[in-house]
Amino acid sequence: MPLNSIINLMKNQDVDIIFLNDPKNVFYVSSYRSDPHERILAAVLFKDAKPLLFVPALEENDARKTAEEFEVVSYMDTQDPWTVLATSIKARHSPLSDWSIEKDFLTVERMEALRKHFPTATFDHNISATLQEMRLIKNEQELAFMKEAGYWADEALKIGAKTLREGITELEVVAEIEYQLKRRGVAEMSFTTMVLFGENAASPHGVPGDTKLKKNQFVLFDLGTMHEGYASDVTRTFFFGEEPSAHQKKIYDLVLAAHDEAMAAVHPGIKAGELDAVARTIITEAGYGRYFNHRLGHGLGQGVHEFPSIMEGNEMALTEGMCFSIEPGIYIEGDIGVRVEDCGFVTADGFESFTHTPTDIGAYLKLID
Repeated sequence: MPLNSIINLMKNQDVDIIFLNDPKNVFYVSSYRSDPHERILAAVLFKDAKPLLFVPALEENDARKTAEEFEVVSYMDTQDPWTVLATSIKARHSPLSDWSIEKDFLTVERMEALRKHFPTATFDHNISATLQEMRLIKNEQELAFMKEAGYWADEALKIGAKTLREGITELEVVAEIEYQLKRRGVAEMSFTTMVLFGENAASPHGVPGDTKLKKNQFVLFDLGTMHEGYASDVTRTFFFGEEPSAHQKKIYDLVLAAHDEAMAAVHPGIKAGELDAVARTIITEAGYGRYFNHRLGHGLGQGVHEFPSIMEGNEMALTEGMCFSIEPGIYIEGDIGVRVEDCGFVTADGFESFTHTPTDIGAYLKLID
């Protein structure tokens, strides 16, 4: 259990209390998932007292059902949440001098609120890096959740492919994907669904709009779903038409070769930067290196972007259970954009993908059969 591991770590370090404010980290230690918006959500861990889960009153019942190892404390909107939280913490009669906080998440305003109520405490320790390292390696349950999320990402691509027709807009395709998924019980996408036609796909993070689909264009889908708090992420670039031009085929085949070579190169011990180089070298040697303008991949888990970062210069050795994307691309403004992405995890002898939609340039025709 992550909670037990963190508390054991506290006992071996000079830390009295850990304050977690990032909803993803709160979920990681407590199993309680929430989007509190502007309200305060926190998990507070002590070396020698029961941990505390602090939630808005409207979430109290749900929190009690989920976070069985925590004492749940709630507050009304009419109350000052920091006063309620401070009172509950001080009631623990536990040492409160040395705090560890998420320095990559806690805002200045919230830090000042903590200092006001605990003026003699120090907040020098940073728990962020420790949690990032713990979340790097997924256990069997987490992998099962991510495989299910991957299944639904593949289903979303099938829906998207079958929705394509001349004259439909990018946003209409997005709407149909998300509507059909919700009808089948998928409540949440892992990020804003991207569908881009033709030269619009030359923007790696483009925004779908009212562009209408024409024959013989590429259609880039970048999407994912959430399952039990874990994300999937996949990109496919489908050719919508009868026969791609020589230029379209050349760019697509180059990106696919980089994707396939990188997928095959994964093994325990390879460094993240070395894996990036496998794909990047293929594209660069073909003369298109400047059009591959992002890292090869990112970590995946509760968030759609986590550690590790698969990029040049990263000396981290990849190990079993690490989850990340492999997503080379070529983006030529005003002309063409192609990306092929799969997310998966390192195994004892390679890489297992969460998604399985065909990657060849004729994949669209296979999906609509």
